[in-house]
Amino acid sequence: MKKPEAKNRIEKLKKVINYHRYLYHVLDRQEISDQALDSLKHELYQLEQEYPEFITSDSPTQRVGGEPQQQFEKVAHKIPMLSIEDVFSEKELIDWQKYLVRLAPIAKFDYFCEFKVDGFAVTLIYQNGVLVRGATRGNGKIGEDVTQNLKTIESIPLKLQLEKDLPAETRHLERNIQALINKGRIEIRGEVYMTKKDFSKLNELRLKKDLPAYANPRNLAAGSIRQLDSQLAASRPLKFLAYDIVTEFGQKKHSQEHQLLPFLGFKADAGKVCFSLKEIVDFWQETEQKRKKIGYQIDGIVVNVNDNALFQKLGKVGKSFRAARAFKFSGSQAVSKIEDIKIQVGRTGAITPIACLKPVKIEGVTIARATLHNEDEIKRLGVMINDTVIVERAGDVIPAVLKALPELRSGSEKKFKMPQHCPICGTKLIRPQGEAIWRCINKDCSARRKKALHHFVSKKAFDISGLGPKVINQLLTEDLISNPVDLFTLREGDLMPLERFAAQSARNLIAAIKASRKISLSRFIYALGIRHIGEETAVDLANHFGSIKKLSAASQEELDSLPDIGPETAASLYNWLQTPRNIKLIADLRKEGVEIINPAKTLPVQKLRGKSFVFTGSLNSITRAQAKDRARLLGGSVSESVSAKTDFVVANKDSNSTKFTKAKRLGIKIIAEQEFLKMTD
Repeated sequence: MKKPEAKNRIEKLKKVINYHRYLYHVLDRQEISDQALDSLKHELYQLEQEYPEFITSDSPTQRVGGEPQQQFEKVAHKIPMLSIEDVFSEKELIDWQKYLVRLAPIAKFDYFCEFKVDGFAVTLIYQNGVLVRGATRGNGKIGEDVTQNLKTIESIPLKLQLEKDLPAETRHLERNIQALINKGRIEIRGEVYMTKKDFSKLNELRLKKDLPAYANPRNLAAGSIRQLDSQLAASRPLKFLAYDIVTEFGQKKHSQEHQLLPFLGFKADAGKVCFSLKEIVDFWQETEQKRKKIGYQIDGIVVNVNDNALFQKLGKVGKSFRAARAFKFSGSQAVSKIEDIKIQVGRTGAITPIACLKPVKIEGVTIARATLHNEDEIKRLGVMINDTVIVERAGDVIPAVLKALPELRSGSEKKFKMPQHCPICGTKLIRPQGEAIWRCINKDCSARRKKALHHFVSKKAFDISGLGPKVINQLLTEDLISNPVDLFTLREGDLMPLERFAAQSARNLIAAIKASRKISLSRFIYALGIRHIGEETAVDLANHFGSIKKLSAASQEELDSLPDIGPETAASLYNWLQTPRNIKLIADLRKEGVEIINPAKTLPVQKLRGKSFVFTGSLNSITRAQAKDRARLLGGSVSESVSAKTDFVVANKDSNSTKFTKAKRLGIKIIAEQEFLKMTD
C-alpha cells in the first residue's frame, strides 16, 4: 500500500472505530460485534506501525501509554471544581429553597435534577477538538494531571465531533460549538465509575486467585485513575459519565448542557427539569426505588438551579455553590453495640458525645466510633450504653448513630448523663441560648489548647514538619509550651532531654519551626482557629483585606457585608479579633519573627523572578510545600518535571531520583537545601 492510500485508510478506520465507540458508549447499542471492532482496531494499529508519521494523539490506538510516569504533575483549575453540600431530608430541602429566596427574592426558581453517581470526579480539556488534558478534582483549585489514565477509558472521546440534528432548544448553539471544536478550548466535567456488574466480575476473579476482594467500585475507580502506570488503569473496566459543560457556548440552562453532551460524544444522565419541591421529592423517591436496577452506584440526586445566570449570581460559600445540593439517599447502615459514650472537647470548646462501638464494617470501612451530636440527639434517640444501635455512614459524613433497638435490651444497659463540668479542666459547662451544643468556656482548658495547637501546626496552617500531635502533646506535658507563641521560643537544648529526641532531630525541628515563620496571610488566618473560619473563608478574607492589620481594624458591619461571610461568621471573627488575649497573641507571634505575607496583594522583593525550580526528595528543615511557597513568594516558578527551561533542581546529595539524574544529564544546576534557604532568606 502506498503512503497516500495508507493515510486515507487510517483516517477512514479512525472514523469508523469512533462511530462504533459512540454507538456503544453513548447510545448503548451495537451494529457490529466486539470481535469485528477488535479486528478494525488491529488493522489500524498495523498500519500505524508501518507508517508512524500518521499516528496522532486522538487515534484509538493511543489510549494506553508506554512507560509508567514517575509522578503526577499538578494542574490548576481555571474554574474551581467545588463540592456539593448535602441534604438528607425534605425539610432540609425546604430550608435550602427558603435560603435561596432570601438571597434572590425576585427570582423564579426551576431546578434540574440528575443522578449523583458515586464515582471519581475529573475534568477534561479539549483543544481544537482533541483531548489534551484530564485532571482530578484535588482540593478544588489544584488537581493532578491523569490524562494518560483517562485516555484508556473508551467512553471518553479522544476527539470531539458534533453530531447532527441537535435538539430544537439547542440548535441555535451549533455554530458556536463547532467553532470551538475547530479552534478553541472546551472543558467537560464528569465522573469516572465502574458498573456493578464489572465490579462483581473483577472481585470474582480476585477471589479465585486467593486475592482479597475490593471494598467498593468508587474506591477502585479512584485508585485506578491515580495509578502511575496507565496499563493498570487500562486493565480495569472504567467508564465515564459527563455532567457539566464548563465552556460557555451560549447555553442558558443546565438542562441544555445535558441535552448537548450526547451530541458531543459523551454519555450523560437525561435528568429531569422540576418546577417545584414536590417534583424534586417525587423524582428523588422514584430514583431511590429504582436505584438497584441502575447499572452503577448512585447515592442520591443532584439538584441544581437550572438557570445558569442565576446559578452564578447566587455564588458560593466555602467550598460549595449555594445553588446546588446533593439530595442523598439513606446512607449505608449496619448494626453495632455502644460499649461506652465518651466526651470530646473541641478547640472551640464544643462538647460532643461520641459512641464507642463494637467495630463494624460499613461499605468496606471499619467503624469503631460514631457521633451522637449533642444532648438533645441522645434524648431523641433514647440511646443507652450497651444498646444495640443502627449506625449510618453517608458518603464522607462522620458516622452517626441513627436509631436504638430497645427490643434487644438485656437489662445491662445504662443511661448516659451529660456532664455538668468539662471532663478535662472541670469548668462548668454552658449551653448558649438557641444552641444545642454545650461548651467549655475556659480558654485555658488543656483539651482546647491541645486541639488548637494541633490545628495551628497542621498542613493547611503553619505546616511545621515533624511537629505532629504526639510531639505537641509531649511538649505540653513537659510544660515547654502553653500557646502557639511558645513554639517559636523553643531551642535545641529544650528538646534534647526529651524521649525520642536526639541532637539531629532536635536540630531539624527547630529549623522547621524557624522556616515556618514566613507564612501567607490566608494560612495565618486559618491557623488562628477562629470559629466558622475555614480554609476558603480565610483565603477570601486575605484577598479582600490584604493585611492582618486591615482585617483587625474591620467593623462587624464591614465583615458582614462581604459576599461569602454570613452574620454568624462575621460576629465570631469580629469578637475574636477584638479580644485582648487574641490581639496579644498576634502581636507576640510577630515579635517572635512570624512574617505574614499576602501574595495576592503585595510580594516581597522579587529576587527569584524568572527562575524556575524543581524539588526532589525529602528536605530536612522544611517541607517541600513550604519550600515551594518560599520560591513563589519571591517571584520564582515551580515545576514538577525537569526540562531545559529549569534553572535549579533542589535535592540532597544522596538523591537518586529520576529528576536528579535528568538534571545532571541536561547540565542543570543542582543545589542543596541549605543553598536554597540562603537564596530565599
